[in-house]
Amino acid sequence: MSDLVRGDIVEGKETKELDMSQFPESKWLPQKLEWFQDQKLGFLIHWGLYSQAGIVESWQLSEKDEWAREPKAWRESIEQLKLDYWNLIEEFNPTEFNADEWMALLSDCGFKYGIVTSKHHDGFNLFNTLYSEFKVCGKQSPCKVDLYREIMTAIRRHHMAAGVYYSKADWYSPYYWLDDDEVKGRHASYDTAQYPDIWQRYVDFVHRQIEELMTHYGKIDLLWLDAGWCGEGKEDLQMDRLADIARKNQPELIMVNRAMGGRHENYVTPERKIPDYHQIPTKPWESNVPIGNDWGYVPEDTIKSGDELIRTMVEIVSKGGNVLFGVGPTPEGTLLAEEVQSLKRLGDWMKIYGEGIYGTRALKHYQPKDLYFLTQKDHVINLFIDKARCNQKMALDVLLPSELVSLVQDVQSFSDGKTIEWDAHHITIPDDEKQFPIYGCKIILNKK
Repeated sequence: MSDLVRGDIVEGKETKELDMSQFPESKWLPQKLEWFQDQKLGFLIHWGLYSQAGIVESWQLSEKDEWAREPKAWRESIEQLKLDYWNLIEEFNPTEFNADEWMALLSDCGFKYGIVTSKHHDGFNLFNTLYSEFKVCGKQSPCKVDLYREIMTAIRRHHMAAGVYYSKADWYSPYYWLDDDEVKGRHASYDTAQYPDIWQRYVDFVHRQIEELMTHYGKIDLLWLDAGWCGEGKEDLQMDRLADIARKNQPELIMVNRAMGGRHENYVTPERKIPDYHQIPTKPWESNVPIGNDWGYVPEDTIKSGDELIRTMVEIVSKGGNVLFGVGPTPEGTLLAEEVQSLKRLGDWMKIYGEGIYGTRALKHYQPKDLYFLTQKDHVINLFIDKARCNQKMALDVLLPSELVSLVQDVQSFSDGKTIEWDAHHITIPDDEKQFPIYGCKIILNKK
């Protein structure tokens, strides 16, 4: 993929399937994860003060993350940068925001679930927390609206599943970054073993915010915990207790303690990449890919075309994953026209071919070329072909595992269910299927 290399990507620890089998939630979790794998297409919204600044989320605040201030820092002085950034709370006021319009669009484009930033690493809360005044409806904010409540309500109103993004790190909290002159990086700015009382205050703060989000914002299906350096070791957040708090009000909650491994990473989240076949996780997985180069709004960002989104999604799903496309609203509360255009293109494709995406699984032990992709549901194999790179006539024994070729009963169009031209050896792509670069058809197998 063509995204710029960034220093915020944290590769996860390997998590074995066995990790889940020894825990109480395993009785219902496999079934819930099957549901999750049926959804296939989700969105991830990054929105906050970094949108007002038009910079790479909140990463420029971390002095040790120099990559985020290249090629040009938002402010030359890191001290001035922090001061001006914190003061953005007085400017962020998305008067054009309409949650229902956002979610009507995303639902119509085929998305089945959405994950929304409640708080990024900067500590700015998009929800009405009782435990910080650094929030969208706080005293300093001109907004005074619980934007998070409106978004989560609209997600469910449009029949999508709702997920909470929460950063375990909070650079605004005096219990995470002490108010001193030490150089700050992404980690807690002090030795937590030396100051256990301060760290416990931070742990309690995190737990209380998780309880708020799981109690006051309706049904939540996913808790997506970011900041993959925080949660264990020197930054132990007592994850078992946190999980108990979260599931007290959301008893069948899928938890994603990103990049940490272990019992609380119920599925894994490769970032900005499509795994090669030999790298496909053994656990359920979801590739998260921004529509632009950055997760949040950045002026003049390069937006992926709708055709790029289609191809990315098809390849990920054919390998057994879900795809989570990142969307970055403007500080005014609108979606970029270029993003909307790409999303609608994806949605138009999904209206024809979604049957071959939702509820499907990858063919086991089969590695097709990147010219075409296969998914399977029951006795139907869904074939997706990159038309620009394939011949019009495709050999069945190339497309399918040899043991399946003799089982083919019919090959049908997604658009009208009619049989397309095929014989015992070949499938012929119709001439009139020119609308999209990825063409799909259904290969019907003998049920026996």
